Amino acid sequence: MDEITVRYLGIEPGEVSAPVLIEGLPGIGHVGKLVAEHLIHELGARKIAEIESIFFPPQVIIGENGTVRLANNEIYFYDGEDRRILFLVGDFQSTSAEGHYLLADTFLSIAEELGVSRTYTLGGYGVGHLVDVPRVLGAVNDGMLRDEIEAAGAVISPDEPGGGIIGAAGLLLGLGRVRGIEGICLMGETSGYLVDPKSASRVLDVLCALLDLRVDATTLQERGMEMEHMIQKLVDTERAAESDELRYIV
Repeated sequence: MDEITVRYLGIEPGEVSAPVLIEGLPGIGHVGKLVAEHLIHELGARKIAEIESIFFPPQVIIGENGTVRLANNEIYFYDGEDRRILFLVGDFQSTSAEGHYLLADTFLSIAEELGVSRTYTLGGYGVGHLVDVPRVLGAVNDGMLRDEIEAAGAVISPDEPGGGIIGAAGLLLGLGRVRGIEGICLMGETSGYLVDPKSASRVLDVLCALLDLRVDATTLQERGMEMEHMIQKLVDTERAAESDELRYIV
């Protein structure tokens, strides 16, 4: 098996092109993954490529009928009346630093081949506590893009995230700049403890403003409300347990 294998599905060279690539691979709070997969579903994008690699965890994914497949990343294509968009989603990111670089380089080669001039990378910014109103932090690989993302509702904070942007969300911007591909990263604030559809909904709002795209966000918002109810139940249960414990001690 090669280090990285790219397999196109049902398309011929030159048949597909799009100016925009949206990356939503798994990460903190699965924020980017939730946004990208929601857009794929709402827009009806179709899968055009699969990417397999020895840099993914050594496991297979079990389907609903019990059939297994190798872990992979996937490229989806939306061909609308007034816009075309590529999406990069998948099961995992790399398990090694070397793999992160090689996979990001492969993703950018695919992007160049398919006519991409700008990437949007999506992720979560873990703050270690629950957030009532998540901010969307932004980063760009060209200072000329700053005003654009701030006008869409993103916040640029020089000190956040303090450790930089790890994984595909960061490398696609850094390596993309060398190739002349514009890059914007949107990161939704999240506790980092749970899958966070509430944060994803905020990132979706900013992304849609940047793309001038109208997408029904109801599903994400409902999942966010459900998650809030679940968290509140956990908090109430924990408080009740602490109260019982104090009464026992007294």
